[in-house]
Amino acid sequence: MTFFTKILSAVALCLLFAGSALAADAAHKLAIHVDQSDPAVMNLALNNAKNVQSYYADKGETVAIEVVAYGPGLKMYTADSPVKDRISAMSLEYENLTFAACGNTLAAMEKKAGAKVELISEATMVPSGVVRLIELQEQGYSYIRP
Repeated sequence: MTFFTKILSAVALCLLFAGSALAADAAHKLAIHVDQSDPAVMNLALNNAKNVQSYYADKGETVAIEVVAYGPGLKMYTADSPVKDRISAMSLEYENLTFAACGNTLAAMEKKAGAKVELISEATMVPSGVVRLIELQEQGYSYIRP
């Protein structure tokens, strides 16, 4: 593990713990899984997040939502993402909405491209998207895959 990778891992863990603190106060928890490089699926995932947030807000209840992207779905968080503007706006609007990016997928993408792949600033790196979904479900998150 390089020094840079160790630093990134430490920062990711800190951000996850901060996000977990917000989620701990939420009455409801939702994990949304995106593993397709399809703008329609990406938009459906964001629509699901928005609709769930609105539903609970109307009831005066809180919800923590984490969108986990890996495999081809990591395209959702790349600099040329078809939904990057929506993610940016939603992350400002909804305090308990987070976006997790799979480190395994990113490493594979960078190896294939032979260059660094830039992710949007809203994406928080996790070591493994699949493992993150397991962790969220173990923490009581409901799971959907649009």
